[in-house]
Amino acid sequence: MTYSEENYLKVIYHLSLVSPKGINTNAIAGMIESKASSVTDMVKKLAEKELVHYQRYQGVTLTQKGLHAAKMIVRKHRLWEVFLVEKLDFTWDEVHDLAEELEHIKSEKLINRLDEYLGFPKEDPHGDPIPDRYGQMIKVDKQLLSEVLPSNKVICLGVKDSSPNFLKYLDKYQIALGSEIEVVSKEPFDQSLGILINERQILISYKIASNLYVKLV
Repeated sequence: MTYSEENYLKVIYHLSLVSPKGINTNAIAGMIESKASSVTDMVKKLAEKELVHYQRYQGVTLTQKGLHAAKMIVRKHRLWEVFLVEKLDFTWDEVHDLAEELEHIKSEKLINRLDEYLGFPKEDPHGDPIPDRYGQMIKVDKQLLSEVLPSNKVICLGVKDSSPNFLKYLDKYQIALGSEIEVVSKEPFDQSLGILINERQILISYKIASNLYVKLV
């Protein structure tokens, strides 16, 4: 596959987690930032390679071959993120764009050696599961912090938004993977949350809370 084909396949995979019955080409165009006509052309190429099923007006779905290929791209991306954070001391808000470039390295042997070198990590620095060499990955029961009721304690498991600005915001308030958070209050008007973290109480917006994955303690 070309770099472009791999990028399309990864986008279709991520969208399929939300819409498993079929992905609209306009949704793909929005993620890729491309014209719908260009997306249709690329989807047809992927269909010719038996990586996706595509019927006009019925959306795009991954074939088993396409699903495995997409998971291997995601595997490479997330392993490189772990390497960059743990071994090269990059921060979690710096690694996404670098991993976007590294994920296109073709050598399966290299990626398997990288996995072994890192101790077979199960999650990347943002809390997302890493597929193993067979495409299997752990499933964790989680919910958004915005859904948690007051008087509950939770552990931060990951982020829904991995943009640098959001991650820098979390760093500012020392919210990280593994942080214990107690929901103290919820404002009826705007659903903002009063939380207790690191022995201090802060107020976070609904938008922030709806981008944090947690599990109840």
